[in-house]
Amino acid sequence: MSRRIPVLIVAGFLGAGKTTLLNRLLRTRNLRIGVVVNDFGAVNIDAMLVAGQVDAMVSLGNGCVCCAVDVSELDDLFDRLAHPRQKIDVIVVEASGLAEPRNLIRMVVNSDNPRIRYGGLVELVDAEHFPESSAQHPELVTHLRMADLVVLNKADRVEPAELERLRSEISELVGQVPVYPTSHGRIDPGLLFDVPTRDPQQPRVGEQLSFDELLHDEPMPHEHGEHCHDGGCDHRHLHDAYDSVSFTSDTDLNPRELIALLEDPPSGLFRAKGVLGFAVPDDRRKFVLHMVGRHITLEPTAWSRHEPRVSTLVLIGSGLDEHDIRARLDATVHRADDPLDDHALLPVWRYVPADDALVGEG
Repeated sequence: MSRRIPVLIVAGFLGAGKTTLLNRLLRTRNLRIGVVVNDFGAVNIDAMLVAGQVDAMVSLGNGCVCCAVDVSELDDLFDRLAHPRQKIDVIVVEASGLAEPRNLIRMVVNSDNPRIRYGGLVELVDAEHFPESSAQHPELVTHLRMADLVVLNKADRVEPAELERLRSEISELVGQVPVYPTSHGRIDPGLLFDVPTRDPQQPRVGEQLSFDELLHDEPMPHEHGEHCHDGGCDHRHLHDAYDSVSFTSDTDLNPRELIALLEDPPSGLFRAKGVLGFAVPDDRRKFVLHMVGRHITLEPTAWSRHEPRVSTLVLIGSGLDEHDIRARLDATVHRADDPLDDHALLPVWRYVPADDALVGEG
């Protein structure tokens, strides 16, 4: 799989819980997160909240990154965070509550940095105050429609019936985008990005322990929704577990059918990843897929000499219909009675970065 580092944008109206979610991610054991925090205030409170828990952080205290005229400034930050010596697994951009997500997405997608890729826009919504906030700031609805994942936070502060009504209302606004209800910014990192497997006992030669590693056994403060008694704490998790569907085929796929599925993704899908072989005669390439929301990237490379030519896909989201997805994936397997030629790969090339177009030839 590609070692490009995903850049995840976390946005939402003021007070929706972005910093809380970020701090929870920072406490994920064995995960190295690079953070870009921006704030309009003279004192960058958000940066102070995450400082000391992050392996590499660049704080922008003099304005919102999305307002920068010179995109190279953000590229410089990505260069620092994505440098191999940092050993970063994911970069999280915590947008100011007043940030325009569209500009941030463009900055990441249009970056020339070969070490990063777009990791999605996560838009946080305050379940308790969304009706008032959306009425006062109609642009919030526009932001939701740009999201790859909507996190309906503070779900413990509304009645179950109201929560379901809100979830249905937001789902109507965002269509196939998953809406994930939770409280206190709790979200499984595995929904957002791949969490690497590392030996926690393995020392890093020449490196100090990060604050995250030093503090990983320290419990989070008690919060609403956690009831403690003599026997310990009872944690009530209001969110749904994320879903994943795996698919494997030792028969090559039909590129047209596969692209059609990705362009009309299953409801609730947040991201997909995989290695694909297409049934085009004499084409020896494999294509590494990374998909987040509506953003699709296919990177061609060569199969290694002893690697079996097997296509594998993993689809990740919330509320996925596994039966429907498997039926649609089965339909992408190439049928012998449907001969393909080089033109069949044209839909694939739409999603191949220009610099990768000639990779893996022969």
